[in-house]
Amino acid sequence: MEERKKKVKSILVTLPKPENDKNPYTELAKKLNLKIDFRSFIHVEGVPAKDFRKDKINLADFSAVIFTSRNSADHFFRICEEMRFEVPVEMKYFCLSETIALYLQKYIQYRKRKIFFGKQTASDLAEVLKKHSGEKFLYPCSDVAAEETQKFLLENGYNFTPAVLFRTVCSDLSDLADVFYDVIAFFSPSSIQSLYKNFPDFKQNNTRIAAFGATTHKAVLEAGLILDIPAPTPAAPSMTMAIEQYCKLVNK
Repeated sequence: MEERKKKVKSILVTLPKPENDKNPYTELAKKLNLKIDFRSFIHVEGVPAKDFRKDKINLADFSAVIFTSRNSADHFFRICEEMRFEVPVEMKYFCLSETIALYLQKYIQYRKRKIFFGKQTASDLAEVLKKHSGEKFLYPCSDVAAEETQKFLLENGYNFTPAVLFRTVCSDLSDLADVFYDVIAFFSPSSIQSLYKNFPDFKQNNTRIAAFGATTHKAVLEAGLILDIPAPTPAAPSMTMAIEQYCKLVNK
């Protein structure tokens, strides 16, 4: 594996470009003199109301909604609008994080609503959910829903209905055909699928692969690729830290 430890000058991060320069990747690029580009390998498309109707889910049946992401909030309120469903003032909102909870201000009067949030996972909401176990929960999700949340709700016997309101779709990456990077950083199994959908003959060669999270690690290895930079690790809890440690090692 020593021959793979070549100098790193360019990195492709398979995420949307941050809105401003105040992010860890820009800092890393300056610190180590790297070229870091962003390109989302996947994007989200809303399920149209006519397709949602086929699932025979009646929005009026629910007294609470569980949001796992901003996307799930965006598409819940979008589908309500498309279905001309007025969300009742009494609706309760359970969000996986405070960031998602605050994002709801885009759609509702935050102070006048019943909004609960955890730190990051469904189990952080356990105490709050227990107090509201009698609710009928709607769980807006994508076609590749986060299994941990569904698993938690099932195991604890909550009355919830998953509603697929958006789909994860591979982006068109044809303009990257002749562009090469020393490192490509992946964050989901879907982005690995997108790589092969766009470039069925992709050969890793000297490209180092960075991947975040156990399911992404698994997808990298199942695709027959070499995982050079796994994250998170105890020494590198973030992707930028893992990349920084690797670059310091090979760019000596």
